[in-house]
Amino acid sequence: MFAKAKPAVKPVSPLFSTGPTRKRPGWTPTALDQASLGRSHRAPLPKARLGECITRIHSTLNLPDDYITAIVPGSDTGAVEMAMWSLLGARGVDMLGWEAFGNTWIGDAVKELKLDPLTCHKAEYGDLPDLSRVNWDHDVVFPWNGTASGVRVPDGDWIPDDRAGLAICDATSACYAMDIPWHKLDVITFSFQKALGGEGGHGVIILSPRAVERVNTYTPAWPVPKLFKLHKKGKLDEALFKGATINTPSMLVIEDALDALRWVESLGGQAGTIARVDESFAHFQAWLKDTPYFTALASDPATMSQTALCITISDDWFLANDPDIRSAIVKQMQALLEAENVAVDIGAYRDAPTGLRIWGGPTVDPDDIRHLLPWVDWAYEAIRAQHQEDAA
Repeated sequence: MFAKAKPAVKPVSPLFSTGPTRKRPGWTPTALDQASLGRSHRAPLPKARLGECITRIHSTLNLPDDYITAIVPGSDTGAVEMAMWSLLGARGVDMLGWEAFGNTWIGDAVKELKLDPLTCHKAEYGDLPDLSRVNWDHDVVFPWNGTASGVRVPDGDWIPDDRAGLAICDATSACYAMDIPWHKLDVITFSFQKALGGEGGHGVIILSPRAVERVNTYTPAWPVPKLFKLHKKGKLDEALFKGATINTPSMLVIEDALDALRWVESLGGQAGTIARVDESFAHFQAWLKDTPYFTALASDPATMSQTALCITISDDWFLANDPDIRSAIVKQMQALLEAENVAVDIGAYRDAPTGLRIWGGPTVDPDDIRHLLPWVDWAYEAIRAQHQEDAA
């Protein structure tokens, strides 16, 4: 028997996946210009569309004029790997990991690139490593925002302006969603399928002048796979930053990205998309204060992600059960919310503590976040009541 009545209002859309994420409001396939489809990406029109995508990214993010942008293979993963394989090894490296993806880059640094000297700064899910211990005489690789843990760096104040090393930042769930001080970063990577609600397969890499200088003055000691090469004949492959691509791109993905970028422009650029995220996050924070059952996975409110809303169940009754029962309860909650057409794809990341992960990025309507959260409480109470009844 359910503990209380269902909430009166459902979200308009049940799509709260952290990636691929919901398409921008009002999206339909007819929004995509088809003129470049079925043509060579080297032909003038498709190449111009790639160049336009690069230009719109630069302008909507309000990047410094001397930062350059390219579209690369392999989504954000490919962009991060490109930075690591092409740029690291010139000096020592510090790697930061506090959830799945940062730890993946650490694994590559240790096992594949075998970097030395290498310092790894790790923390458990919910926490950040001690940022004061990072050595900025080294290159530093880190995520801005951890979607698997719901933990982000609080700001850029821990990154010195006079750093000797490069700041290489996986910002895939932060670009267009958080206020990032670009001058603090030398390499920025992201993918279309996060804050823009785009399709997968391609990543974006952004280089500062300091990163360009590294490319032009340093050759890695290891063979660099073609897909990860920023170099061409020992210098920066400038064509990449003018609309050429390393391998054949999906022009359908590019057209979809252009549609998303035009939507961003209609909001006034990233300031408009950040405002949507902030509104959703305010709803989330208000709900956290009132819910008797849930708490944020992030241990410090100052490091709580505004996009990856990761929560665990803090109810004493729930915590008294063994882990298998707790996992089953959360799965039953998800199934109930899906059956009600309220939310899909909101399970915690597979390696994260048992809980839920809700995407609150720019393409999600803030009112949908507001309407979803009472349903989360309702679903938990419903499943909890059923388990208590079965145990009686």
